[in-house]
Amino acid sequence: MTAVGQPPDDRVTDVLIIGAGPSGATSARILAESGYRVTCLEQGGWVNRIDYPSDKLERDVLCASSWSIDPNVRQGAWDYPCDVSESDMHPLNFNGVGGSSMFFGAEWPRFVPSDFKVRSLYGLADDWPLTYEELEPYYTLLDEMVGVSGRPGDPAYPPTVEPPMSEAPIGRIGVKAAEGMNKLGWHWWPATQAIMTRTHGDRGACARRGMCMSGCPEGAKGAFDVAMWPAALAAGATLITEARVREITVDKAGLANGATWIDTDGREHHEAASIVIVCANGVGTPRLLQLSTSALFPDGLANSSGLVGKNLMMHPFVGVLGVYEEQLESWLGPFGANLYSLQFAETDLSRGFARGAKWSAMAIPGPMELLAKYADLPIAERTGAAGQALVERGLGRAFEWAASIEDLPDESNTVTLSPDLVDGSGIPAPKLTYRLSEDSIRNLDWNVERMHEAHRAAGAIETKTVPWMPAVGWHMLGTARCGSDPLTSVVDGYGRSHDVPNLFVLDGSVFVTSSSVNPTSTVVAFAARAVEHLMETAGNQKVPV
Repeated sequence: MTAVGQPPDDRVTDVLIIGAGPSGATSARILAESGYRVTCLEQGGWVNRIDYPSDKLERDVLCASSWSIDPNVRQGAWDYPCDVSESDMHPLNFNGVGGSSMFFGAEWPRFVPSDFKVRSLYGLADDWPLTYEELEPYYTLLDEMVGVSGRPGDPAYPPTVEPPMSEAPIGRIGVKAAEGMNKLGWHWWPATQAIMTRTHGDRGACARRGMCMSGCPEGAKGAFDVAMWPAALAAGATLITEARVREITVDKAGLANGATWIDTDGREHHEAASIVIVCANGVGTPRLLQLSTSALFPDGLANSSGLVGKNLMMHPFVGVLGVYEEQLESWLGPFGANLYSLQFAETDLSRGFARGAKWSAMAIPGPMELLAKYADLPIAERTGAAGQALVERGLGRAFEWAASIEDLPDESNTVTLSPDLVDGSGIPAPKLTYRLSEDSIRNLDWNVERMHEAHRAAGAIETKTVPWMPAVGWHMLGTARCGSDPLTSVVDGYGRSHDVPNLFVLDGSVFVTSSSVNPTSTVVAFAARAVEHLMETAGNQKVPV
């Protein structure tokens, strides 16, 4: 256990935040800078930039073991395991300061305006209780706070979107991908990314290692341990690390009054607070709410709707590899997307499925990543001399178009408490039940065909489908959805629980629909808007006596 920030004393903290990832860090910074006494409990600890695998010769070994993005592989002391025995996709996350942003690819697209109103436009799922226009100022604010690069003018977005830094080079793979898209008349644009393209303070400019998902040694990537926590701590927030939260506690009136947590020696502590904000991601948050039972909340905290843990969305993902004759230097990053396409992001029911997809043209930073694209081959055809031939043919000459599709909410896709699996403190692990819908399968198949077409239009001499599932669950959304009706949602449009008025959820759990784009910019914009509203309405806020 390590506490950083203001020294603890006997006063009750104003706001207790559970989880030090993107939304927790954002909430802590804004509240602390506004004079609130803030404490954050984080299950993991700090990672030193010099320890990242990205610049190590043994990177591939580390990424397959102690630095895996899959907690069930990593099995670190900070982790909790996940029961995936009934899930088509496996959650990928990181417990530590900065949360899963430590390993994210740093793609930073916003939702497009239609993503907030798919019910009104298409008769699908439900509308959000807020609009793009209401969230736009907070998108802009977080772009500045995190350090976002991109190119203004993307016709897929309103003209007001202007990233504060110029885009990273799209590289030869970006040029090649764009050539094919131009021949087909399809949209593409240099990617907007939480990656700095100029040095600022102790954060260096992007070195284009292409290894964003194993940590950025330069600090260019906007992982929230470097992009947000230093300012939050400087403003007076307290961050307690290696603090495993077991339960959110309530008083006799049903108000949240803090949380019980366990340190690395197994000792229990209680942190008292006037307001509790949960930022533990779309798996960790419903797990914690379901663990927090009492006589007043026998089915879990904030769960009168019965929707805590339901409607899990995970962004199914598939790729198509294209191999080219010319040298493309395709080991150069950024990894997540040299450019992206929203050509097929909007709904077109004539395609035979409900929603759309976002494409990314992705680097292949090394020989092991290239060989992984051929993992479906018999081992004799991808090892030894055969494997060397694949590497010699494709390394630097191949890139991947990858599609993330929007999966719609389904109450049968859930996060519950595992009856069999526990974490290192004996607390029940989360159990995921997630099945790909027929609609999602049709969406994936349709986009695979289009990506083959895009590669062929660009001159690829070989194209190959690359199935990423099941280990592709980067985005865990929808398990404590927001809405105006307490019967059909868990929190309101500002993340406040309908059942417990001083309890907030401000992570991806609140998503009503998932869009097809990466969610982090929307997660933190929602959190910023919510904490601003919390402060504006503080005079009417109910708190425990």
